[in-house]
Amino acid sequence: MGIKPTYIKAIGNELLEKHASHFTNDFEQNKLSVTNTTTITSKRVRNRVAGYITRKVNTQRVQ
Repeated sequence: MGIKPTYIKAIGNELLEKHASHFTNDFEQNKLSVTNTTTITSKRVRNRVAGYITRKVNTQRVQ
C-alpha cells in the first residue's frame, strides 16, 4: 500500500493511548470501536484509522 498520512497516524495513536482496551486485532471490530469513540463521519477516514490501529495492534503482539 502507501504511506499513511500523518493525521491518520495521529488519530490512531491518540485512540490507542486513550481507549486501548476497545481495540483488537479484528478490523471489523475496530471499525465499530472507532465509530463509537470518535465523531468521524467519513467512512473512508474511519476505515483508514481502523486499519492503522489493527496493524499497530498486530505488530505489538508479535514483538
